[in-house]
Amino acid sequence: MQPLRIGLAQIAPRLGDLDANLKRHHALLDEARGQGAGLVVFPELGLTGYQLQDLAAEVAMPVDDPRLQALAAETGGLSAVVSFVEESTDHRLFIAAALLEDGELRHVHRKIYLPTYGLFDERRFFAAGWTMRAVDSRLGVGIGLAVCEDFWHVSTPQVLALDGAQLLVNVSSSPGRDLAASNEVGLGTATSWRTLMRTYAQLTTSFVVFCNRVGVDESFSVGGGSEVIGPTGAPVYSAPMFDEELYLVDIDLADVRRERISLPLLRDERPELVAREWARLIAERAGVAIEASEEPRGEPSAAPRPVPSETGTVKP
Repeated sequence: MQPLRIGLAQIAPRLGDLDANLKRHHALLDEARGQGAGLVVFPELGLTGYQLQDLAAEVAMPVDDPRLQALAAETGGLSAVVSFVEESTDHRLFIAAALLEDGELRHVHRKIYLPTYGLFDERRFFAAGWTMRAVDSRLGVGIGLAVCEDFWHVSTPQVLALDGAQLLVNVSSSPGRDLAASNEVGLGTATSWRTLMRTYAQLTTSFVVFCNRVGVDESFSVGGGSEVIGPTGAPVYSAPMFDEELYLVDIDLADVRRERISLPLLRDERPELVAREWARLIAERAGVAIEASEEPRGEPSAAPRPVPSETGTVKP
């Protein structure tokens, strides 16, 4: 398998200026192709800027929008991940990431986890996605897309890897917070992202590509620090903080095969067990008692948990 050159487009999108951001994407795709890149990754909402709020509807595009199709047309012999506001046929708005390949829009991931706390107010403006799928790519490996907060939930990389992803791509507009000299790179959020990416790469024995934007949307400051992590959890490349640039990184996709054979963590996962326990937890949260007969045959039965009633008393 040939080495893959990845372009990390650590850019500063112009808020609400779709035309200018599209022009920048076209230029960077051309530049990356000229430098031998096989995959170019842009940050979350790189086509629109992040702090859109009421501007979201003005810059939203359906997946068959001619402007998005024109961008896809620039990917002959190339793969790219771009992010935009998607408008569905029933006029819901989603934060989306799309895989563009060989002139086509191959796959769209809608952000699943929408932070609505602290600095964030995404559920006020956007609908949440509800599916996670790995997709086959022209690169010869499965790709799993995620958007920013999706990776703050451990189920996301696990499901994508079990579904066939060998390359996990997270696009982000993660603001710089918790400035302190005690942090590894001076920002607490950057240190947290580095910890997450290394952990997920090692536990899923996958390459992890993290592309974070830079710049300021109103008072919302984003620090960059994009990375590529190998399937052992070791960093392959870490981009500088705060600098806008197209960074090129070479990886050997065969590293995934070597690591998964020597450390067969995904092989030994037990999704049927996890699915059963999730079903139990969902039922308990809904106040539905699990019958003892639902325990798998031959398994020791745990004592049933008491289920609170609507009046606050405990049902046996």
